[in-house]
Amino acid sequence: MRVLTVSDRDHHDWDDFVVTQNGCTAYHQYRWKQIVENSFGHTAHYLAAIDDSGLWHGVLPLIHMKSFLFGNFLVSLPFVNYGGLLCSSTDAAGLLLAEVERLRTSLGSSYVELRHIGEGIAGMQTRQHKVTMVLHLATCAEQQWLAFNAKLRNQIRKPEKSGLLPVIGHLELLDGFYDVFARNMRDLGTPVYSRGFFHNVLNELPDSSKIIAVRHEGRLIAAGIATWFGDTIEIPWASSIADFKNLCPNNMLYWEAIKFAIEKGFTKFDFGRSTPDEGTFNFKKQWGAEPLQLYWQYLLPEGENLPELNPKNPKFGLAIKVWQKLPVGLTRLVGPHIVRNIP
Repeated sequence: MRVLTVSDRDHHDWDDFVVTQNGCTAYHQYRWKQIVENSFGHTAHYLAAIDDSGLWHGVLPLIHMKSFLFGNFLVSLPFVNYGGLLCSSTDAAGLLLAEVERLRTSLGSSYVELRHIGEGIAGMQTRQHKVTMVLHLATCAEQQWLAFNAKLRNQIRKPEKSGLLPVIGHLELLDGFYDVFARNMRDLGTPVYSRGFFHNVLNELPDSSKIIAVRHEGRLIAAGIATWFGDTIEIPWASSIADFKNLCPNNMLYWEAIKFAIEKGFTKFDFGRSTPDEGTFNFKKQWGAEPLQLYWQYLLPEGENLPELNPKNPKFGLAIKVWQKLPVGLTRLVGPHIVRNIP
């Protein structure tokens, strides 16, 4: 068995292997290589363990990120929640990890971050600071509705009584989505992705993505991008305008998404990454979603500490406060150049 760097001409073989493996996620699909490369300009290293007969035994998608401000590292995969090793044998996993360590050294990278879900790789340095929240869906919308408590049902009814309207579409809703998303990211003190990134996601996933949004008097005030793979639908990016919080637009947004998921026959709704017992965790928990552990695992030189590239790192505190005071238009211009180097 040997490890090869996979080229674009082999993308069908890559995807054919991925869908046969337990633990595969949407982000193991080869098309995410194109999305990241086209959106951010980073170099991808897609590795596969293949035996002499041509049989595939494992894959590992990696993105190389390098900047003066944030450092030099490899991630599987940045900008999303999942990725990491996908192997049919421990031998394949060992070969791929050995190759990654050689690649890390040759690139001068300080670490490799692998984002695993549900189960980690034994023996690796690991962070377990995040979970994803997964709702196991009922077979019909009525049954799902009856599973909610009275408080949540009232919060779902409120936006409808207030005249808010749901809408489901695709690229035609992108500008409205991005207006909401950019405003919310500014308010959170977080640099915003480029509009082009979301365009690339929707364009590369034409048959497995939608924008689900909520309108108030014709204006989008809440919106999310839904994507799906296998038996699971998720909303990796969703935002609402804080000025309308009392109308509960997020509740309408997620209820429309859940109904859409049930109608399409999905069995799981992934609400996305959260920190246990914080605000978004509790919002997702009220829908009946249950935590599934995320394992962010690291290859790094002996004696080195785990990286601290996250918003709670105190050294980013002042930058966040300054960012929250900037005009939204300015953050839309500057933000994409910063966030492209934050995994």
